[in-house]
Amino acid sequence: MTEITTNHHKPAVDGITIDCVFFGFNKESLEVLLVQHAEGESKGKWGLLGGWLQIDESADNAAQRILQELTGLEDIYLEQLKAFTDPQRVLERRVVTIGYYTLVNREDYNIKASLKVFEAKWFKINEIPDLIFDHNEILDFSLLQLRNRVRQAPIGFNLLPEKFTLLQLMHLYEEILGIELDKSNFRRKILHMKLLTALDEKQKDVSHRAAKLYKFDDQMYKKLTEKGFNFEF
Repeated sequence: MTEITTNHHKPAVDGITIDCVFFGFNKESLEVLLVQHAEGESKGKWGLLGGWLQIDESADNAAQRILQELTGLEDIYLEQLKAFTDPQRVLERRVVTIGYYTLVNREDYNIKASLKVFEAKWFKINEIPDLIFDHNEILDFSLLQLRNRVRQAPIGFNLLPEKFTLLQLMHLYEEILGIELDKSNFRRKILHMKLLTALDEKQKDVSHRAAKLYKFDDQMYKKLTEKGFNFEF
């Protein structure tokens, strides 16, 4: 057997990192959680939640560990995006990163910055600052992925409180898709899917006329999916 050799003895990469895009919804605004780094070459700069992949862990396990270390949150559902491999993404080093994203309802979590970051802060999707490395590119890619997924599956409900109004749901889709929706058409289409349970409750402590509250019926969605139902928005 002929041995294949190469003149390049330098490793292909100096390391692999994990970067997580953390989407949240704050009443009417889609937001992203960013951290201001407290150490290393990116000290004082804003970026996505991320860290190094350790030699004894999988990418999925590393993503969970990094989120726990930076925010204190555990067992968060994460969806892998892809590997970002541009040789120039980090200057003077060859670093490949694996991107993830997740959707959370901000009211369900009390996020606190760890000692590794100065601050953890939510930014509106249209007010994102210049981020370190290629993190703006990773964020843009994850937003495109989110827009595609939210049209094909009811994942957007993860961003809402358990009980919500149809107007809140419409605002969520408008924020994610970056478009303005017709209120009556949206209401008719979403109710026709039969995925919402109307509650005998209305909003409380609001200055305007209280609107009816709804819940997402996960069991109904599973039953309909088994029968061939396709969620298309």
